[in-house]
Amino acid sequence: MQHAQNPLVELPEVSGPRVAVVKRSTKETSVEVRVNLDGTGQCIANSPVGFLNHMLDQIASHGLFDVYVNAQGDTWIDDHHTVEDIALAFGSAFSQALGDRKGIHRFGEFSAPLDEALTHVVLDLSGRAHLSCDLTIPSQKIGSFDTELVEHFFMSFANTSGTTLHIRQLAGKNSHHIVEATFKAFARALRRATEYDERRRGQVASSKGVLTQQ
Repeated sequence: MQHAQNPLVELPEVSGPRVAVVKRSTKETSVEVRVNLDGTGQCIANSPVGFLNHMLDQIASHGLFDVYVNAQGDTWIDDHHTVEDIALAFGSAFSQALGDRKGIHRFGEFSAPLDEALTHVVLDLSGRAHLSCDLTIPSQKIGSFDTELVEHFFMSFANTSGTTLHIRQLAGKNSHHIVEATFKAFARALRRATEYDERRRGQVASSKGVLTQQ
C-alpha cells in the first residue's frame, strides 16, 4: 500500500569547527539532521510531525544553534517512530559536533516561563545518558501530536548525545504552554552547556579528564 510522504527539501551546508551531519534510515523512517553548535538560530524542520517541527524551531532559536532536518516516516501508523528517530539523529549530531568536549561549560540550567507554565531544565554533557522527566501534561494530544512523545523525544536525545537531563514542571495548566516552555528551557540550558568557558582554556571540565564514553 502506497502512502503519501512530505517532499524532501534541500538543506543548507553546515561548516565550522562544531558541525555534524547524521543520517538515519530504517524500514520505518528516513532522517537527516545537520547542526552547527555555533550558529545563529537558523532552522529548517521538514518532517510530517508539525508540532515537533515547531519545537525544533524553538531549540534552534533559543539555543542559537543552526538546525536543519529532513524526515519522512510511517506517520500513517502514528508519530512515534518519526519523533524517536529524529531525536536519536539529533542527539548523535550534537555528540559528534561536540567532539572531545574540551573547554565547554558542560553544565547548563534554565527556567523558562510561558504564560502560566514554568519549566526548569538542568543538564550535564557528561557522556552518561540519563533522563529524569517530571511533566504533568493535562491533555493526551496537542492537535494531532501525542504528548507522551515529549518525554520519549528527550529520552532518545539523551541516549545518543550522552546527556544527563533533568526536567521539572514548576507550574502550568495549558498543555501547549507546558511543552513549549520545556523545549525553550532545554534549548537555553543546552546553549549554556555547549558554550566555551574562557577560564577552562580548552581543558575538559572533569576531574577524570574525559567527558565521553568511547
